Amino acid sequence: MQAVQFEEHGESDVLEYGDFPDPEPDRNEVVVDVEAAALNHLDVHTRRGLPGVDLEMPHIPGSDAAGVVEAVGEDVLRFEPGDRVAVTAGISCGECEFCRHGEHSQCERYHLLGEHVRGVHAERAAVPEANLVPVPEGVDWTTAAASPLVFQTAWRMLMTKGRLSAGESVLVLGASGGVGHAAVQIAADAGAEVYATASTDEKLEHARECGADHVINYEEADFQSEIYEATEGRGVDMVVDHVGAPTWDDSLKSAAKGGRIVTCGATGGPTAETNINRVFWNQLEIIGSTMASLGEVDDVLSSVWDGTFEPHVRDTLPMSEASHAHEMLEEREGFGKVVMIPDSKH
Repeated sequence: MQAVQFEEHGESDVLEYGDFPDPEPDRNEVVVDVEAAALNHLDVHTRRGLPGVDLEMPHIPGSDAAGVVEAVGEDVLRFEPGDRVAVTAGISCGECEFCRHGEHSQCERYHLLGEHVRGVHAERAAVPEANLVPVPEGVDWTTAAASPLVFQTAWRMLMTKGRLSAGESVLVLGASGGVGHAAVQIAADAGAEVYATASTDEKLEHARECGADHVINYEEADFQSEIYEATEGRGVDMVVDHVGAPTWDDSLKSAAKGGRIVTCGATGGPTAETNINRVFWNQLEIIGSTMASLGEVDDVLSSVWDGTFEPHVRDTLPMSEASHAHEMLEEREGFGKVVMIPDSKH
């Protein structure tokens, strides 16, 4: 088969699209004939190299994909050849105390397809049965591939960990990204008043289309000052920050007394100073969130399949152009997800 792969960490030019051995399913695995695969910023970080993560080389990146079941292992019960499926990337052991309580993303041995082990940016991929979600007829492959990682991440952040309720106010940073545009849709559907930031007027218009009530161009204005003015000094009930160090202090300043700052990542840098006085005086909650439980994945994807939520796709490229696809994410071109199609099907 053909697969996106790299032999060493580096810039986008280390990526190649070439021959790789066909996968064989283990007892509990399913081989998926990939119809579409989506990129996330995680793929860029993995390609560059993550501290403490040692990969088997050559490495196939990719955490999001959808396609048709081609073969199943002897212990697989939920799927059979011909089924339409999407991949959810988080792999949990199913046995530790966290898994037994349904908190799969807190598993003691939690790891991700495409980050810690070979991923799904290939013509075919073998993945554990538990990491597949049925895709109904009528849902196109691009939607199915672009949805799982970002929508599950945003759903757990806002609804489970953040406890968002109707009538509250939410600030979503980086609304043009995958998690950001999913968070805007989820917050709007929950009945929240949504503030969103992005770097261009075009991206802000897309954020409005996703459901944002107020938009802020962070290249032209300080978002914390804009929030202060718009809320008459109160702040918002929740800040969704997946940027990290560059925005952290202003995120704390943007939260109302008793507000929550929810984070799932730090694309702009992991180390930030925290004004502890502000945290305790304003009684703020700082909440971390990673991916989602399998039940949360089912919940949010059912709302994607029925059209309540929709992944916005900025471009669709053949897998042989993976280097360009990575560069689009790095250069922050466009709004929404980048999807790749195996060259044989493009």
